[in-house]
Amino acid sequence: MADAGMLRFHVPEPEVRPGGTPDFSNVTIPKAGSVPRPEIDVDPRTIRDMAFSIIRVLNRAGEAVGPWAGLLTDEELLEGLRHMMMLRTFDARMQMAQRQGKTSFYMQHLGEEAVSCAFRKALAKGDMNFPTYRQAGLLIADGYPMVMMMNQIYSNEADPLKGRQLPIMYSSKEHGFFSISGNLATQYIQAVGWAMASAISNDSRIAAAWIGDGSTAESDFHSALVFASTYKAPVILNVVNNQWAISTFQGIARGGAGTFAARGLGFGIPALRVDGNDYLAVHAVAKWAAARARSNLGPTLVEYVTYRAGAHSSSDDPSAYRPKAESDAWPLGDPIIRLKNHLIHKRVWSEDRHTQAEAEILETVIAAQKEAESHGTLHAGGKPSTRDMFEGVYAEMPPHLRRQRQQAGV
Repeated sequence: MADAGMLRFHVPEPEVRPGGTPDFSNVTIPKAGSVPRPEIDVDPRTIRDMAFSIIRVLNRAGEAVGPWAGLLTDEELLEGLRHMMMLRTFDARMQMAQRQGKTSFYMQHLGEEAVSCAFRKALAKGDMNFPTYRQAGLLIADGYPMVMMMNQIYSNEADPLKGRQLPIMYSSKEHGFFSISGNLATQYIQAVGWAMASAISNDSRIAAAWIGDGSTAESDFHSALVFASTYKAPVILNVVNNQWAISTFQGIARGGAGTFAARGLGFGIPALRVDGNDYLAVHAVAKWAAARARSNLGPTLVEYVTYRAGAHSSSDDPSAYRPKAESDAWPLGDPIIRLKNHLIHKRVWSEDRHTQAEAEILETVIAAQKEAESHGTLHAGGKPSTRDMFEGVYAEMPPHLRRQRQQAGV
């Protein structure tokens, strides 16, 4: 056999590095309203192309168009706008608090607010989300007290998790928010297992799995797809493609699949891509996927095409791996501005009312922050009891923990 020469190792590279001109020419954006809305019992093989397109409702003029439009009332849209504005203001205050040393760590949702806020309104009470660390909008849109979120971030005496979890890793069974795990991708397979258990129990509740683009490279993601497809688990498999993992671009995890949604095709799972910065589109697709799950039609894989406008976390400097102006060049725009423009187009909102709402929301968030800080912050004020670290691990505390608790004098 002829010598083919030396082998070469291939490492995918992003289109642009720091100092270059942002380039999203590889992101094909179909016209708003152009992607059809199939019946929920559609044969996945007949909608394969939807794994490579992008479902959009809002056009450049702020109009809601196409078959995915018309599911939300003006009141529901105004509520959704407020939820996203609340999350963004909450983010800004908590990021500032981290810089002031009041907490050790924080992760923003900047540019991704529509994904979690709109999705939550498509679920029912009792459904369970298995989120990553960038879905706090699920809690805000469900009415979870903001003060409790801040208490958890500060790990103070009123922290509902008693200081036993990292900041921003919330947990609330009542609000369908499974405890966040710092070990990424583990919750994907857990969500499928929870959904399978719900079906085995003849329950009516469905599950939603969440993962970022980078973590789809982990084995739990693929295991989840095997179990979900085999047992037709009533679960929505969400992939938030915000273009960047902590410092690697999406091409590292995506491989040769073309899109993350396309990963579902090999498992016979209906796979859709949606404009993650379009509140109406996100809600409509989530409703469609939830209806499939409730009708015993099995899982749906949804890729939300969005952009992480901020840093990965308060410990990250994105200017080290992407152009500083890249977020401004993102072609799908800002989710809050887009919904605001839509409501102004419908004559149910205005620039003046938006400015007023911003001030009101800021006042609400600051008041919540003051209340939370009255219970303590990272370096000042009340702390959870040392005794709490021994509680809630076992149904019956084993002897070695009882001894350790006694030695600690608590």
